[in-house]
Amino acid sequence: QVQLVESGGGLVQAGGSLRLSCVASGSINRINAMGWYRQAPGKEREVVASIGSDSNTRYADSVKGRFTISRDSAKNTVYLQMNSLKPEDTAVYYCNLVIDIRWGPRVSSWGQGTQVTVSS
Repeated sequence: QVQLVESGGGLVQAGGSLRLSCVASGSINRINAMGWYRQAPGKEREVVASIGSDSNTRYADSVKGRFTISRDSAKNTVYLQMNSLKPEDTAVYYCNLVIDIRWGPRVSSWGQGTQVTVSS
């Protein structure tokens, strides 16, 4: 019923920038919270940033001041601007959207993941 497509990952040198995008499509009535998570090899998936339907944002301490989450509700899209990247930011990044399905339930949907690799 809902599909999420991520883009924007890649290989970048330390200090560089990347911008991730996540576009939702399908039977969407409303998108509530949006978030970005990441999972590094051998580690648990962790929340990086989130943005509510009121555009309030929250960040993990490790990315505060470097990453910015934003949303374009008209385009059903959430972005993650990542600046001053560090090797420890290397991970697979996943978007997560809480969506009210048209004529259906509220669901939590995940993107397919996009690899971000930061070289030193």
